[in-house]
Amino acid sequence: MTESLPPSRPRIPGAGLAKGLAVTLRTMTRKTVTQQYPDVQPELPPRTRGVIGLFEENCTVCMLCARECPDWCIYIDSHKETVPAAVEGGRERSRNVLDRFAIDFALCMYCGICIEVCPFDALFWSPEFEYAETDIHELTHERDRLREWMWTVPAPPALDPAAEEPKELAAARKAADKLAAAQAAAAEETAPGEPAPGDPAPGEPAPGEEGPA
Repeated sequence: MTESLPPSRPRIPGAGLAKGLAVTLRTMTRKTVTQQYPDVQPELPPRTRGVIGLFEENCTVCMLCARECPDWCIYIDSHKETVPAAVEGGRERSRNVLDRFAIDFALCMYCGICIEVCPFDALFWSPEFEYAETDIHELTHERDRLREWMWTVPAPPALDPAAEEPKELAAARKAADKLAAAQAAAAEETAPGEPAPGDPAPGEPAPGEEGPA
């Protein structure tokens, strides 16, 4: 036996039209707010994807951002330099030195993959968006201009009060508490009025001092 379907509600003629007119009337009664751009700058959210800034000191020329870019709009050139040994008899090391870091924003699709994959926090989003050019070649920003965008990068938002403490801070706090407990225990072992181990007795000259002639 087939199960009987529940009876459907009878459709009211014109219900859809009435619902649409209600939305129209509700919108018409609201006050219209027009943003007076460019005289008044818009308030952008902190995670706005405007332009990419480069913090050159953190870049290790790992090429990860250029390899992961789906548009191939990141151009990096570098060379190797030999770093002398830090101690006598040590081994010389080589490091990558950045020669060129450029992003072609005419090709960039603002996906943010380069910022996400950077392991050393060298790339950041800036909310600035007013960098239109009359020549498409001017949309290729070299590292000097990318560095200037870093001054417009907003500060990171505060952590959630209910979030867990980072492991690095927890380990540092634990080590500091352990050191403070050890110092407090050493201070309690030395009774008041008694010299600490290694301190000169009353009337005796301190180490390195001569006694009275």
